[in-house]
Amino acid sequence: MAARLRVRTAGACRGGTIGPPARRRPGGLRNLAVPVAGVSAPARSAVRDGDDRMPAEVPLAMPVQSLGEGRLANAHLPTTPPRMAWRRGVILAASAALTLLATYQIWWLLRIGGIDVLEGLLLLVFVPLFAWIVQSFVSAVAGFVLVMQRRPARLGIDPEGPMPVLRQRTALLMPTYNEAPDRLFAGLQAVCESLAQTGQGDAFDVFVLSDTRDAGIYEGERRGIERLRAQCPGLRLFYRRREDNRERKAGNIADWVRRWGGAYPQFLILDADSLMTGDTLVRLAAAMEGHEDVALIQTLPVIVNGATLFARMQQFSGRMYGPVIAHGVAWWHGSESNYWGHNALIRTAAFAAHGGLPELQGTTPFRGTVLSHDFVEAALLRRGGWALHMIPALGGSYEEGPPTLTDMLVRDRRWCQGNLQHGGVLAARGLHWVSRWHLLIGIGHYLTAPLWAMLVLVGLAVPLQHGMPGADGFSAARYWMALDDGRFLAVFLLTMGMLFAPKILGYAATMADPAMRRGCGGAMRGLLSLVLENVLAALMAPVTMYVQSRGVAEVLAGRDSGWDAQRRDDGRQTWGDLWRNYRGTTTLGVLMGAAAWTLSPGLALWMSPMIIGLAGSIPIVRLTSSRRIGLALQRRRVFATPEEAAPPQVLQRASALRALPWPAATLSATLDAPVEGPTAQDPVSPEAAAPVPPG
Repeated sequence: MAARLRVRTAGACRGGTIGPPARRRPGGLRNLAVPVAGVSAPARSAVRDGDDRMPAEVPLAMPVQSLGEGRLANAHLPTTPPRMAWRRGVILAASAALTLLATYQIWWLLRIGGIDVLEGLLLLVFVPLFAWIVQSFVSAVAGFVLVMQRRPARLGIDPEGPMPVLRQRTALLMPTYNEAPDRLFAGLQAVCESLAQTGQGDAFDVFVLSDTRDAGIYEGERRGIERLRAQCPGLRLFYRRREDNRERKAGNIADWVRRWGGAYPQFLILDADSLMTGDTLVRLAAAMEGHEDVALIQTLPVIVNGATLFARMQQFSGRMYGPVIAHGVAWWHGSESNYWGHNALIRTAAFAAHGGLPELQGTTPFRGTVLSHDFVEAALLRRGGWALHMIPALGGSYEEGPPTLTDMLVRDRRWCQGNLQHGGVLAARGLHWVSRWHLLIGIGHYLTAPLWAMLVLVGLAVPLQHGMPGADGFSAARYWMALDDGRFLAVFLLTMGMLFAPKILGYAATMADPAMRRGCGGAMRGLLSLVLENVLAALMAPVTMYVQSRGVAEVLAGRDSGWDAQRRDDGRQTWGDLWRNYRGTTTLGVLMGAAAWTLSPGLALWMSPMIIGLAGSIPIVRLTSSRRIGLALQRRRVFATPEEAAPPQVLQRASALRALPWPAATLSATLDAPVEGPTAQDPVSPEAAAPVPPG
């Protein structure tokens, strides 16, 4: 039966190596070899090729949630892994013990002669930073043990087992905002073709949900829909462009839930750069069907398709260190996992009942629309009594990273504002304490940058205050080490060891797996890549610290981040662009170096990593943005990943489709010509364009 099903549904899309077109019922829907229970396919109004109309609406109430009232439902959930209290106790107790130990050592150094204001400030900054490092270290150790044990995935998911048969219908949602249509639809077609190969493509409907304001890009989306329908004639594919794009991506998804969510028990959100295999999509949907207390299941997306040196460095580090970190957090997060906003399967009824986001109160930019909506949605879902799980052992989930440090920092600025907004959510009533911990970690990710800068400056100021000699080199370090024999050095080495331990553990776990070892170029190339990644990361760290600290200051000053489309694959930057973006860091680095040299050549040498990173930010960013260098290293298998050595079919297909000519049209890169979006029942006429303010 399963074999017959796969033969009859494998030909959903043309243009690949998938097989002949399947027979279709009138209206473009294929024969189903097995029924999909739960809901029937929503009727499409005026079904015909090239028609952008949405299906008939099946509304679902999605009330806005209150942060001022509410209580936690279902403290213990059926899918909660065993001994969760013990797991969390281990993580928190070990983190607290190591933090107290290091704090005591620093206090012992400072107590001599009494603790003055600067020394007290140093101790105050040291504690949260060290605790941050310790928790990451302890969690990575747990993840390393799990990876080495090769434990199977949870929720009954067996990546190597037989393909489950789905009983319910799932919606794939592709929200988009001013994204390049050729890349968007090439990736989406590759996903749809992969789904067809599973034999269960009929269990999925696809919605492209546009918030695009650019008239040229909008026309490209229309052509993309037409081409995808022509290539995949049996695919139930719908397109909707919002007239009012308020609340950004979260509002886009909420609009779909309120108008069409009642027809689908579950949905999955794909980002514009997301790729997922049909096998993974089917297994996620089956796991949701089999566990009634679960509202969200997500995997660990693997970064792919990096061409610039920066992008390849990022995808290598994510591939080598990511599994250890992800398995660790999944081990102690349990059914209170966080949510990353995409490549995750969500139960529609749970999301509708508890995922309606309120407008935040307070001062600008903390007030208004929730920007980092995924963390808040996860917290509200758990408050409502639903489980959220991360399954890092299930592969087949991919995304693309920013091509340059500049692009990463632009995206980071938006995330900074969104995460700092979570300060207004922390005190919400009824949240699970682990959900509050996720929000706190998100806030801390951006506060650590100014805290690190403050620690460095205070650590240098204290010796100067106490008359540090100025010409004998490394005097600041000598000052601290002279306070107590070996105590400062021990804390420093402990800190550095825990800071680099997740990377070392990730390397060890990678080398222990023969397939991963070969995919990463072998032991020696893997080690060379690890060392080079750490050197480049160290050079870029001062720039990241400066920009993140500036971002925090801008947010506190009320400056909004805006909403811009991300650049996906072009790392080119002119010298003029670099000067405009990094003249501030360059000037700061030069002034810092001159001041340090004036005080002491030894001090300048001690601060040289930070000085070089800031003063040399323009050539460093230029170097790491180079596609030529990135591709040259790729040919030598430096920063290699298994997905490059043996690309999964969905990646190969997406790349092949992106290389095809796109229907001729001029795609504007400006936002000067917004057009009015479509309604649920009427196609859009470009002649009916009207300016719409961005949401």
